[in-house]
Amino acid sequence: MPAEERARLLAGTHHDPHALLGVHPGPDGVVIRTLRPYAEAVTVVAGGWRAELADEGDGMFGGVLPAAPDSVPAYELVIRYGAEPGEDEITTADPYRFPPTLGELDLHLIGEGRHEELWRALGAHPMTVDSVAGTRFTVWAPNARGVRIAGDFNHWDPTAAPMRSLGSSGVWELFLPGVGAGALYKFDIARPDGSHTLRVDPMARRTECPPATASVVESSRYVWHDQEWLTARADAAPHREPLSVYEVHLPSWRPGLSYRELAGQLPRYVRDLGFTHVELMPVAEHPFGGSWGYQVTGFYAPTARLGAPDDFRYLVDALHRAGIGVLMDWVPAHFPKDEWALARFDGTPLYEHPDPARAEHPDWGTLEFDLGRREVRNFLVANAVYWCEEFHIDGLRVDAVASMLYLDYSRGEGQWTPNAYGGRENLEAVAFLQEMNATVYRRCPSAITAAEESTAWPGVTRATHHVGEGGFGGLGFGFKWNMGWMHDSLEYMAKDPVHRKHHHGELTFSLAYAYAENYILPISHDEVVHGKRSLVAKMPGDWWQQRANHRAYLAFMWAHPGKQLLFMGQEFAQGAEWSEEHGPDWWLLDPSYPAEPDHRGVRDLVRALNTEYLATAALWERDSEPAGFAWVLADAADTNVVAFLRFAAGGSPLLAVCNFSPVVREGYRLGVPEGWDVWREVLNTDALRYGGSGVGNEKPVRAEPEPASGHPVSLGLVLPPLATLWLRPTT
Repeated sequence: MPAEERARLLAGTHHDPHALLGVHPGPDGVVIRTLRPYAEAVTVVAGGWRAELADEGDGMFGGVLPAAPDSVPAYELVIRYGAEPGEDEITTADPYRFPPTLGELDLHLIGEGRHEELWRALGAHPMTVDSVAGTRFTVWAPNARGVRIAGDFNHWDPTAAPMRSLGSSGVWELFLPGVGAGALYKFDIARPDGSHTLRVDPMARRTECPPATASVVESSRYVWHDQEWLTARADAAPHREPLSVYEVHLPSWRPGLSYRELAGQLPRYVRDLGFTHVELMPVAEHPFGGSWGYQVTGFYAPTARLGAPDDFRYLVDALHRAGIGVLMDWVPAHFPKDEWALARFDGTPLYEHPDPARAEHPDWGTLEFDLGRREVRNFLVANAVYWCEEFHIDGLRVDAVASMLYLDYSRGEGQWTPNAYGGRENLEAVAFLQEMNATVYRRCPSAITAAEESTAWPGVTRATHHVGEGGFGGLGFGFKWNMGWMHDSLEYMAKDPVHRKHHHGELTFSLAYAYAENYILPISHDEVVHGKRSLVAKMPGDWWQQRANHRAYLAFMWAHPGKQLLFMGQEFAQGAEWSEEHGPDWWLLDPSYPAEPDHRGVRDLVRALNTEYLATAALWERDSEPAGFAWVLADAADTNVVAFLRFAAGGSPLLAVCNFSPVVREGYRLGVPEGWDVWREVLNTDALRYGGSGVGNEKPVRAEPEPASGHPVSLGLVLPPLATLWLRPTT
């Protein structure tokens, strides 16, 4: 072996170790060579013959067999580490006698950035090659001088496991016999400057439990039992169906529970309260629990804090079998700088943008993806598909979309460069989001995507091929979080009722744009942390008034056009901010706690809201149609009252009336459509069972021929203090 080749091989900077190791033609037969550091002797065994290889130094062993290359049978290596024959011996197939295990089509699609099942090509995959069981390792590191595999199977010494480069694809590959599921591994990467870095697998489908960081070879054996759910989902039309979401941080919902233990409690709890879906805060692996999962290092691996990937599948399956859909927060906007993860992965800005000003996220101390690079887009688009297909996730809520869309996001003058047209729009991010949505909806048509987009970007939920006034096609999301509604309505509710008349527009403005997008109304984790206080603690007044405001607001939210999302703990009026360290204050619902009835009353209201919501098509069937809504009273600022109608596709109405003042209003007249003579109160947030004062309209209310609110007939109602009423016509 030429000295230079030998030196590169030993240094882990050789692009083609298979050209040096394994079996090769020689002048006197075939040359067999292997690299086994620390071995005392290596013997080749094939069929009925054995041949001991010569020690060539530096862990290299080789020999010449007087045979034709095509006549050498499949052989094994007997490697002795002990001083005496038979002492500390292992027998294994030679990794360097196997051809590449990744096909040309895979490499072509990777090179094109169009491999929609990238997780099947890259990463660690147990398989059998030529009747030999082992694991194929593949990784994309186009600028590496060499890549080797280190793991618990080689005592974390990568010297004997150099990978081969598969040409211009930038992919490195090696099949290691005898390595199976559960093995720990990382990639030893020789950077362009010759230094080495030990990195986790970006495509790892399982990881060690933090703070440990190794990737884990994974092979799923899970058998799904949710076919009934998937069949029903295939016929769903989410915009015209009920969608009531309970947002959950899995590690803290019931601290200490595993995925499988959560499966025994979470579906039952959510189903009892009537929510149709859960939304899980990021599940992908992350090193710092205090990030709540929003700083991801293992994009293809469910966090090992709660169990193995198949355990997470079990939880999703259990939710589906309980009739609960599963949405998941997905974070393609940025990633952390941990030196063992994605940052400068092969010694160059690979996943992050090469321009430091574009790579550094100004708010979070993280790195932004280079969305103009096709392989990076492929990594993320395939990841979105992966969660939907491999874990049966019903939808993705995409985090921090606004930070992706604008080149000047949180950047001042001189800190950003305009796009090719002189604008501040990030054209690469727009193209990525369109591709992601189009791919997910094509491959998983019954799944949904939702954008956390906090600006007025036009066409977030418009189809990608429909070009708007700004010249952009729609982003293609199914839903958008209505951050404007959330901000304005909470600002209104935080005011003392005596001042609310001066802020009435904050309550009604959302209807000016309610049909510009397909909206979800979120009261999420972001609104109950970092000094923002819990939902009930935002409300003014004493404890009774705070709870009354809380209940009235929830009923307003459930009746407002758009789907709704509520973060855990707010369903029973938790007074403290959420903490990921201890989760919701479940002790508030302990019957021995004196104020338990107050908290149980709010939870009973949430159950009633969902029950009535599911039974009332007017509240969800025309969420995306202006004809599904009509104001009855929008300008009664002096009385802090709003009233509106929701209509089902068949015209059946529901009347929602909110009295956001602490005053009981007798005989309050509201116009209603003709044709429905008698209306019945179906929900009253002031009911005694919810902790209210018991004021309301116990008997059905008859429409009278007295014009009001633009209608020829009207109802004379009793409006409870700080309360919301829902009324429906009797049949």
